Amino acid sequence: MALKARHAKEKSSLQKRSDFIVALYILFFLCVVAYAFYNNSFIGLAALLSIIAIIIMETKASVESEGVFGSVKEILVALIGALAIWVALILFLGTQSPINAVASCSMLPTLQRGDLVVLHGISNFSLFASENRIPTVNLTPSQFAQLEGNINGEFVSFYAYSRSNKSDITDLLSNGETGYGIGLYNNNCISSFTYLGEMNKVYECYVSNQNSSIIKYHFGLENVTYAGANLLEVSTSSISILNTTITPNYTRPIVVYKTSSQDTFSGYIIHRVYAIISSRGNYYFLTKGDNNQALDIQFGNYPSQNSSILGYVVMDVPVVGYVKLLLSGQLAPVAGCNMSTKLPA
Repeated sequence: MALKARHAKEKSSLQKRSDFIVALYILFFLCVVAYAFYNNSFIGLAALLSIIAIIIMETKASVESEGVFGSVKEILVALIGALAIWVALILFLGTQSPINAVASCSMLPTLQRGDLVVLHGISNFSLFASENRIPTVNLTPSQFAQLEGNINGEFVSFYAYSRSNKSDITDLLSNGETGYGIGLYNNNCISSFTYLGEMNKVYECYVSNQNSSIIKYHFGLENVTYAGANLLEVSTSSISILNTTITPNYTRPIVVYKTSSQDTFSGYIIHRVYAIISSRGNYYFLTKGDNNQALDIQFGNYPSQNSSILGYVVMDVPVVGYVKLLLSGQLAPVAGCNMSTKLPA
């Protein structure tokens, strides 16, 4: 009788633990969904803690049922299986990084933060540009050297400014708003004065002309939704490289590139190809987030060379990418998620 009672007690304990683990999975799922909607770091932390709790409880249950050796064996089998799948994806998709997660809202409404994207590598960049009808401009070595030598002159974008005060700038306007001018400002200069708390000196960042720039920018007003309101955003409507004018096309492929230490934004950037510069046998990608007012180069990211391109997006899976973001500690809210550009139909 005592043995039977002990077995019943153990069975009850195992059931309670199993129920608790299921509850943790449900909590994790609810936290991920809530985090996707509210972009709140505390909810993200709760999701991360629930993952840690699930790992601890699953490991404890495995050790008790299979023993330490059996548990280690299961973990090794799982790791080897995951590694085999990863290697198979690398070989099949032709890229060292076949899966990535969207970490920002810069590609709204096309890609959402937390989307998991699957990439395919690019083996022939000339063919890739041709097949996808990406505007490609060839620069001579001297022209490319001019671009590199004046790269700070490319870190510019358009803002609306008060006619009475060129330090009073914004990129968002109400419909029908008047009393402003639109001009180019150097973004590195703006960042410096912002860091110093000297926004009254932003007028010094005004760029009077683009005569020495290889890439020239043109502005337009885009319809955007910001915090539920319909506004106009001052944005780059087209660019000119030498005598070639290029306008946005939202059917061009989305690529993932790895930034360098000299870039303003770091990590892996998932943006749409705007144009390609070809010079000295290399290809340099000009990219732009669908939800951004300007190209990446205008914000201080150098044109990404073909060696930095990890691949192009062939598929995206909503929400699943949040697991990667949470495990990598990307819990803090990100800017731009309360605004979305209205793309042409």
